[in-house]
Amino acid sequence: MPDFLPILLIILAYFLGSASAAIITCKVMGKDDPRSLGSKNPGATNVLRHAGKKAAAITLLGDVLKGLVPIVIGHYLDLTWGWLVLIGIAAFLGHLYPIFFGLQGGKGVATALGVYFGLNPLVGVVVAITWLIAALLFNTSSLSALIATLLAPLYFFWVTGSMDLFLGLVIITIFIYWRHRGNIMNIIDGTESKITEK
Repeated sequence: MPDFLPILLIILAYFLGSASAAIITCKVMGKDDPRSLGSKNPGATNVLRHAGKKAAAITLLGDVLKGLVPIVIGHYLDLTWGWLVLIGIAAFLGHLYPIFFGLQGGKGVATALGVYFGLNPLVGVVVAITWLIAALLFNTSSLSALIATLLAPLYFFWVTGSMDLFLGLVIITIFIYWRHRGNIMNIIDGTESKITEK
């Protein structure tokens, strides 16, 4: 395998991550730009509140695939955990800072979930179940995401024993917490929006 191929895949992952599923979906479906409504976040939760379940489902699927597909290709090329997690980080950062949309992207939870599924589908399911349980308990998307992504690096380290993977996923978690800092303050003062809230 050529030495430049993993680096090329990292670059391609960033560009794929930069394709905002929320903005593209809402535009194609004739809905308002999610960056102009509600939380102004181009993510599935904001799309659900303002454009409906169908648009939100398409957005969620698109954002997950952005994290999943490049890593699946990396597995096919038999890359190491270190390369795979770098590819995942590139796709994730593309979503957060999309070159196609003025570096103004989403908070990265769905794309991170795609990264988790790409790295190990079974552990990805565990992370998704963690989010679901937290969502059922608290009815708060952001809090559920914060809980699931905090535990994700620990889940992966327990299963794989890879320190490269653990550290890479910790980086993703740190970025997610940074992007959710406003939500964290809202959670603390009790004003954070609920998933079922219109």
